[in-house]
Amino acid sequence: MYMTVEQALLIYPLSEGRLIAGKAGASRIVKSVNVMDAPDITEWIKAGEMLFTTAYIMKDQPDELIELLQKLDSRKAAGLGIKLGRFWSSIPESIIEEANRLDFPLIELPYQFTFSDQMNGLFLDELERSTHSLQRLLDKQKRLMKFALKAKSDTTFFDRVLDIIETPFAVISSRGHVVYNATAYAEAQLLKGWPWREEGKWIWAEQGGHSRIPIEHKGECIGFAIFYPSEVAQVKEEEGLLYQTAEILAYHLSYIYQDVLQKSLNKDMGDLFVRYLNRNVEAGILVDYTEELGVLALRGSFQCVRTKILPGTGVVQQKALLKEIRQEFEYNTVFRGTQVIHFILEDGVFSIFCADEFVNPGMLADLLKRSLACVVNKGIVQHIRLAISNKKLKPDMLRQAYTECTEAFGLAERLGVGEKIVQFGDIELAYLFKHVPDDEMKVYSNEVLAELLAKEPDYARDMLRTLEAFIEHDGQMNETAKHLFIHRNTATYRMEKIGEILGVDFKKVDDLLRLKLAFMFRKLLREKETVD
Repeated sequence: MYMTVEQALLIYPLSEGRLIAGKAGASRIVKSVNVMDAPDITEWIKAGEMLFTTAYIMKDQPDELIELLQKLDSRKAAGLGIKLGRFWSSIPESIIEEANRLDFPLIELPYQFTFSDQMNGLFLDELERSTHSLQRLLDKQKRLMKFALKAKSDTTFFDRVLDIIETPFAVISSRGHVVYNATAYAEAQLLKGWPWREEGKWIWAEQGGHSRIPIEHKGECIGFAIFYPSEVAQVKEEEGLLYQTAEILAYHLSYIYQDVLQKSLNKDMGDLFVRYLNRNVEAGILVDYTEELGVLALRGSFQCVRTKILPGTGVVQQKALLKEIRQEFEYNTVFRGTQVIHFILEDGVFSIFCADEFVNPGMLADLLKRSLACVVNKGIVQHIRLAISNKKLKPDMLRQAYTECTEAFGLAERLGVGEKIVQFGDIELAYLFKHVPDDEMKVYSNEVLAELLAKEPDYARDMLRTLEAFIEHDGQMNETAKHLFIHRNTATYRMEKIGEILGVDFKKVDDLLRLKLAFMFRKLLREKETVD
């Protein structure tokens, strides 16, 4: 038996009785019904048990019933039914008050029906409900199996499963990303206590009881399914259905995160790419191979990202980090729906993104920032750096994209760029002019900044720092002020004075370009002096 007290009071002939106290506890679950015929019955009572009595035992000592209520409540009993007419004509007010205080259901049973009449009514109704429920469960299992045999993995897969099982559920990847959520709970609530042990269990939590079942594919846990039945009573009878659903979800989840992306991370792709860099195979071979994997990243325009493990990492730790990075990229939901292929190189991961939908150069950087923000293992972020190439239009430009990523790392280090994600386009000028002789760099920068350099040293230093911050932040005054820890009005005043001193117009591209080159040369010269 598994029903609430409120539901039990709707079943004939118990429906002829009435709930006279403890109405706030009417949602207590009734698991069984027993007749009280001994004063020490509380020692044997079970959670969810409802007791029926004639009050014979305490007919001369009503206060004993108050103590009985307290004991029944502590044992998590479902309620107490008292049959009036033989030993009590009414229930004392003190007992009603105590039942209300405990929110413990107290029922006045109908005199004209025996205890067995009422118990039979409950059991017959439970039998009818169980039979109907089992029929519905069998129908769900049949529909689920038919669906699994002919279903294709597409964007509606999870929704169609939900329509069949009629139980809200969420799917979590093995990296802790919410792949699907049809529950009423937010991501933070669903992931409470993450990471989880790979075992199926029923969990009581603040967001409601739920069943959490590992999703396994080829002996590996690739995620979890969390089911939230509308009634706790459904849990036991539908347990088999939920596990059956988890097995079907495993196929779909493996299709999304394993069959395609796992192949894209295999050693063959990395080896093939290295051979391409060494000019032993043509770019067309890479295109064919990626398309065989179902990834069309090289069919149109593309951008490349090189994720590099920073120096100072031990060999053993480096291997572990490579595996972590691979898994993070493999399961990261930010990349879902994006045509991208990732594969391992010696010191990191190389990624090729289809760039047809990137309408501006900063879109890929924003995508990567979001992906780093939602990685499960936050510790790996501090050990890596990412470089982004410019957009390329033809597959035979892939080698150039790789070179740009490599150059971006080197130039960012030389120029003191501290960002985690570096775009080659942002430091492309430094790449173009890095072979200019030191003397010419010095002459050019001194010429452009001559009027400022001639000022009093402290004044010149403050103004140069302000101008350099302004150039580095693309003319954004708020960001310039924030970087220098000064008020925006102060930064604005300084820039007006600098414009007057140097005779430049910050709205003109030519003037900005000359200043950008001057400061870039100064950085390169400082870096060389440090090395020397």
